[in-house]
Amino acid sequence: MHTTRDLRAFYKYEGLGNDFIVVDVGEESDVLPDRAVALCDRHLGIGADGVLLILPAREAGCDARMRVINADGSISEMCGNGVRCVALHLARAGRAAAGAGRVCLDTDAGARDCVVEDTRGEGIVTADMGVVSVHGERSVEVDGKRVRVEVADAGNPHAVLFGTFDRRDVEHLGPRIATHPDFPRGTNVEFARVAGDGIDLVVWERAVGITLACGTGACATAAVACADGYLPRGAPIAMRLPGGRLDVTIHESGRVTMRGPARHVFSGVLSDTVG
Repeated sequence: MHTTRDLRAFYKYEGLGNDFIVVDVGEESDVLPDRAVALCDRHLGIGADGVLLILPAREAGCDARMRVINADGSISEMCGNGVRCVALHLARAGRAAAGAGRVCLDTDAGARDCVVEDTRGEGIVTADMGVVSVHGERSVEVDGKRVRVEVADAGNPHAVLFGTFDRRDVEHLGPRIATHPDFPRGTNVEFARVAGDGIDLVVWERAVGITLACGTGACATAAVACADGYLPRGAPIAMRLPGGRLDVTIHESGRVTMRGPARHVFSGVLSDTVG
């Protein structure tokens, strides 16, 4: 005979279609990577691009810590869309020490301050994403050919390609660059086209694949575009992803802010079958 033991509540959130299972836990071992893989399974689990653990903050002044587990069980240092989702969740739960509308998250890439616009349930979050480091051009070999990428770090690694790409290009180059030996930690891969005052962008996310949106990828791509002189610093850049638009500003100081939506989809209770 089997019985069901309730574990804890979960909350399904999405930011421009990049979707997550948000779970409040006391310590990392409460949801291990293999459990996260099962939860993210879109046929046998809840289905998501990753699990976001809300933990007690380590840094003074932060409201909580965010830990990112990808759908394959690997750990990411940072997730831009995830930051917006967790910030909205904490703000709506009244767990922001600074008061309504301001949330500070402790992440593996450092503290991230967020401003939540939610007076009418709009769920718009502006996040200070810190400084994106642009490390210049690199040529990597893929299938015997050299591919030019521009390397950046937004708390996690990125390889940005500018040009015109179709889905076949993304599906072919994405996984090969993401796992290339030149990137020992793996890398996210951005396929970008500058158009008007913004950028059309598709991202192959490390350990996930093509997603509808990637917040850190949008920030990294905007930073590289400004460094290359494609677009100016100090003004919002429209980052057009398959799931929708993010506005990213590369400030003269080097800091980056990202503004975009987050949405609660549904909630439930995690359970294990035991006995």
